[in-house]
Amino acid sequence: MISYDTPHACPPEPLHDGALWRRTLHVPMRDGVRLAADLYSASPEPEATALPVLLERTPYGRRTQRGSDQDRSDAPVPRPEDIARHFTEARYHVVRQDCRGRGDSEGTFVKYLGEGPDGADTIAWLRKQPWCDGRVVMTGVSYSAHVQAAAAAEGARGLAAMFQDSGGFSCAYDAGMRMGGAFELKQVTWALRHAVQSPEAAADPVLREALLRVDVPGWFGAMPWRPGCTPLRHLSAYEDFLLEQWRQDTFGDYYRTPALYGRGFYGRFPDAPSLHMGSWYDPYVRSTIENFTALRELKSAPSYLVMGPWTHGHRCETHAGEVDFGPRATLDGNLAPSYLEFRRRWFDRALGREDEGSAESGDLPAVQYFLMGGGDGRRDAAGRMRHGGAWRTDTRWPPTSTAPVALYLTTEGALTLDPPTTATASVTYDFDPHHPVPTMGGQVTSGEPVMTGGAYDQNAPDARVYGAREPYLPLDSRPDVISLTTPPLQRDVVLAGPVSARLHISTTARDTDFTIKLIDVHPPNPDYPHGFAMNLTDGIVRCRFHRSYEKPELLTPGEVYEIEVTAPDTANRFAAGHRIRLDISSSNFPRFDVNTNTGEPEAAARRTVVAANTVHMDAEHPSHVRVWVEGGADAFAQPERV
Repeated sequence: MISYDTPHACPPEPLHDGALWRRTLHVPMRDGVRLAADLYSASPEPEATALPVLLERTPYGRRTQRGSDQDRSDAPVPRPEDIARHFTEARYHVVRQDCRGRGDSEGTFVKYLGEGPDGADTIAWLRKQPWCDGRVVMTGVSYSAHVQAAAAAEGARGLAAMFQDSGGFSCAYDAGMRMGGAFELKQVTWALRHAVQSPEAAADPVLREALLRVDVPGWFGAMPWRPGCTPLRHLSAYEDFLLEQWRQDTFGDYYRTPALYGRGFYGRFPDAPSLHMGSWYDPYVRSTIENFTALRELKSAPSYLVMGPWTHGHRCETHAGEVDFGPRATLDGNLAPSYLEFRRRWFDRALGREDEGSAESGDLPAVQYFLMGGGDGRRDAAGRMRHGGAWRTDTRWPPTSTAPVALYLTTEGALTLDPPTTATASVTYDFDPHHPVPTMGGQVTSGEPVMTGGAYDQNAPDARVYGAREPYLPLDSRPDVISLTTPPLQRDVVLAGPVSARLHISTTARDTDFTIKLIDVHPPNPDYPHGFAMNLTDGIVRCRFHRSYEKPELLTPGEVYEIEVTAPDTANRFAAGHRIRLDISSSNFPRFDVNTNTGEPEAAARRTVVAANTVHMDAEHPSHVRVWVEGGADAFAQPERV
């Protein structure tokens, strides 16, 4: 049971010349641990007016200024108290809380797993306070979005609405911790970065210095790691949870916990309005879209989807990586005057607090998404390729105007609408785990210094790309990459929706991986004489999970298997003259850990073997990529001559 006794609270302190007041609270959890939180209100006596409470729970420091809180592209990042004042002036109370074991909160931090009960306990406690009107709205970016889904999966009563920005696990095994059975190594770089900011490091200058001196690229070249032999070996709590994540390679009880598996607990989610915001170059595309789709179908309260062309939480930037999407790409100035105003309007709508006579009370589209493409492909003043794009609205996802289209693979390197008719056709390459295909952009966050998210020219790796080697040739020049393209398109082709490849494969190994990457190939121009191969989305499958993620099954060398490789959704206009390209290989490192091809779990293996991997492309084995295209297959027809 939760103790609802009034916790110790510091006297309120005035901010903004008395226009905002902050009081520190210590909120009791069911196990007796107290979590530190700040209550922001418009007066020193919040008890005088019961209002809805906006709750943000964070492991990053409740008073820390964060880049993902960017409000407008032409203004500095607001401080937590600036954000709070925006909402207290709109008649909300605001609570910002340190997660367990972070900031000033008691307890031990274990990433993700305890956030459901802590979130539910916090909401229950807030609802008992005289300054809360019984309604708690959760908001926040990234981890602060994950904790919302975790609390909702606990069936938290009084959760009146959720604004999940760049996070909220539908299934962490599918996106965020793993994809297709492969481990997402951003979990490593995230742990390294935040270990430096841990309470343990703050209390021990020697430990902090050791963590600051970690040679991250060097350690990535020394995988696999073992307990006591990792870059986190001096901070056992972080090393333990990281290695535990890595070892948990099958979909079992570890991933079925509510904090990681919203999909299994949607029935518990409160029937409350929810908004799901994501980015095409964010690791949580699949979770964002699934949460929106599932809750829209299961609940009577409305759900909304917003997908921009950004990297993780960078909604006020026009670029992602080496590509710029133009002035229409930002949220501010396009969907609303600012991010704060966008959220305030939505909170008011979700709680029925809109002024019926205002322009803000009109219908809100269920789906707002940015369709990338349409630019001139030249280099801008900042050195980025102008790809362009525009916002669109719809009533569903995938958009109503799209239909699935299969593009078949040929041994000549073509993508075609025509299924294969030959009796035997295949392409074989050697996959050497010691020489993996380097990650160049994509749906990556928290990957520095070994990887960075966004759109990059796959023709032009250089010394900045971890694992790239001289003479830095295009990635499709590698013998372990199968690159397939359409002919130059005769008209614009709009692709918006899921992306997956059905591959018929065989291998000489007991286990191996297959990867896909969808690319928009710009034709050459004076700025890019070699053209520009812009990555859109990519996926991976670990083949020992070809039948089930719960019960891995090693392969029989030489036997043909049918596998499905799923990549996160995307939305792009392939302009006339461009080509649609699909790259197939067996690694994407360091975004994902590298399969050793031995059949041993990657977190424990020390040996590797070279695998001869084959993709079959004949009549009996029609390997193909499936995409959603506006107008379906007719979009590829020759334009009529006038």
